[in-house]
Amino acid sequence: MKKILTTITFLTMGTLGLFAQSSDIPSSVKDVERKVDSVLSQMTLEEKVGQMVQYNGSWDLTGPASGTDNKQKEERLKNGLVGSMLNVISVEATREAQRLNMENSRIKIPLMFGYDVIHGYKTIFPVPLGETASWDLEAMESSARIAAIESVAHGINWTFSPMIDISRDARWGRIMEGSGEDPYLTSKVAVAKVKGYQGDDLSNPKTIAATAKHFAGYGLAEGGKDYNAVNIGKNELHNVVLPPFHAAADAGVATFMNSFNTIDGVPATGSESLQREILKGDWNWNGFVVSDWGSIAEMIPHGFAKDKIHAAQIAVKAGSDMDMEGGAYEAGLQQLVAEGKIDEALIDDAVRRILRVKFKMGLFDDPYRYMDEDLINSIAYDEHRKTARDIAKKSIVLLKNEKNLLPIANSVNKIAVIGPLADDRDTPIGNWRAQGETNSAVSVLEGLKNAVAENTEITYSKGVSLGEGERSFLMPLEINETDRSGIPDAVEKAKQANLVVMVLGEDAFQSGEGRSQANVGLAGLQMELLKEVQKVNSNIVLVLINGRPLEITWASENIPAIVEAWQLGTESGNAIADVLLGKYNPSGKLPVSFPRSVGQEPLYYNHLNTGRPYSEQHVTYAHYSDIENGPLYPFGYGLSYTDFEYAEPELSSSTLNAGEDITLSVQITNSGDVKGKEVVQLYIHDLVASLARPVKELKGFELVELGPGESKTVEFTISEEMLEFYSASGKWEAESGEFELMVGGNSEDVKTLKLNYQK
Repeated sequence: MKKILTTITFLTMGTLGLFAQSSDIPSSVKDVERKVDSVLSQMTLEEKVGQMVQYNGSWDLTGPASGTDNKQKEERLKNGLVGSMLNVISVEATREAQRLNMENSRIKIPLMFGYDVIHGYKTIFPVPLGETASWDLEAMESSARIAAIESVAHGINWTFSPMIDISRDARWGRIMEGSGEDPYLTSKVAVAKVKGYQGDDLSNPKTIAATAKHFAGYGLAEGGKDYNAVNIGKNELHNVVLPPFHAAADAGVATFMNSFNTIDGVPATGSESLQREILKGDWNWNGFVVSDWGSIAEMIPHGFAKDKIHAAQIAVKAGSDMDMEGGAYEAGLQQLVAEGKIDEALIDDAVRRILRVKFKMGLFDDPYRYMDEDLINSIAYDEHRKTARDIAKKSIVLLKNEKNLLPIANSVNKIAVIGPLADDRDTPIGNWRAQGETNSAVSVLEGLKNAVAENTEITYSKGVSLGEGERSFLMPLEINETDRSGIPDAVEKAKQANLVVMVLGEDAFQSGEGRSQANVGLAGLQMELLKEVQKVNSNIVLVLINGRPLEITWASENIPAIVEAWQLGTESGNAIADVLLGKYNPSGKLPVSFPRSVGQEPLYYNHLNTGRPYSEQHVTYAHYSDIENGPLYPFGYGLSYTDFEYAEPELSSSTLNAGEDITLSVQITNSGDVKGKEVVQLYIHDLVASLARPVKELKGFELVELGPGESKTVEFTISEEMLEFYSASGKWEAESGEFELMVGGNSEDVKTLKLNYQK
């Protein structure tokens, strides 16, 4: 008892933080571990389990809790039996929750406060799939940095981002939340986002802890159905799914979140192989794993656990450290230890990881460091909007531009802006919008009116409604299939115009979690509207606002200009106008393949060959007989208002020996009349290996800007590491043999060299 009383006195000194009087202790790994062990040694089993529990902020924390469940949560909070909370989103609320914990609990371990800050907090940036289309890693780091600053100004110190699931299926609703189909590009994005959120020092009160999610395989859900089973082998797991997570772990991401799905029959939440062997073992990562919402208890309907106590036993053995609103750990862990079914050392390991992150965040020095009421008044929101506009225009992909419709010529003095999304100020914000305000985005109509010359007349017609009724994260839009009353007005305005800007796509809540679709075309009456307008005016620029790849084959064949504008966030309309009017030359490239038909899904460029690959000589092989082979628009594709010419690439040596590097160089020339940016892409193909290898894999890219007539030589270092893969031997290695090196402006239009690698 004396020891406990002494500890309580020590912990409540000064700023209420452990070792608050020891400012002369250096901030080192060894010191953090000593502090963690000191706290852990004073904790009861009940307090340890409490650190492994996360609660949703389901009541107003600035007032008394109402309802039996919330009152019980509040009591556990006061008793120090909660490790973190989510969806508590104001300085006032987080401060009060922290106060309840710090002033009433015995050990006084600070809380963390998490939130889904996915593509901005109040200033909203493009949805992650759209932002990845910029291929601009500095821009992505910048948007995460701004999101972190705005988050901590509102009491949030932990984000459940980045989502780095490889996703190859446009039907999967959450494809909008990730970076597309390629492991290399997604790995680079993962590192940029972690750096943006966390900075160089997690104790900096203007940074937030990041979360790599969902571990693992979630984006490859069978049939593109959210939460569905995943059926992949070791080859695909290690070579496709895991590389972005490994990159995030190496970048020091504070936390991981496991996924809802099973892999080969085992729920990821209960996978010891994923969490203990790979993540915490092979990768030697020392952060903590938080479950996704209720995913521990969801092992019961999976048929993998019989009840919550059994689920808790499975999850803690597997290495899941914190239970997000699952109720399993608080219900079962103490009982399981008492019955000898689990060793308390497993709980110690989990709590040690949680405490380690809290120490790194500086929470023990100042539990209220992320609750600065004055910070919110210093946020440079105007500057953040400028950055949002810059990133939004970089994310736009020009898919087609015939008849020189773009950029819009000065001679075009009458523009008809038509479509259900043309004057929509909410859809551009997208799903997972954090605290982005409803109807706060700049619409396309507004953006064009802000930017055109005074003598340019703009008319507007909605044409058709995309849908009616309440729409939200929990309530998707009811798509309009019957009301055509606005089409005649749209047709009439199109007749009178020099140019038509059609703005079509998806509602903000058509994509996102739980928004999988069997069809990925233009929903409702949009295609009918497009066809009716095209009959009277063929000078159409189709602007797509969407969160997933769409099936737009008819439009590609019949509409001269198509702009993929995604859901671009707060400054959407201004960014789109910048591109349409030529104030910014589009430079985006697709991070995901666009299908000719939904029947091609899942569709991805880095597929394996077959014993009978498709070719013009063998048109029946690996092919659908009723459509043209390949994607409508391939991975890495995107046009510009200028042209880029690639010279023949050269290698410094045609042989690469183990432990050495060689150089691939290629000259790029802007052969057009305007300055532009090009994403130069490097792919490899391992021709013969111990496992069948993809037909090509992205292994490097560089974003270059060239003036008219300007040339630049781009160099890529070809290393042994670049040729490595998870081989049949069960390890990462490069195997001797012949490789193809390909360089170009997209995954299909490439120039090829041969390379021989020798160990």
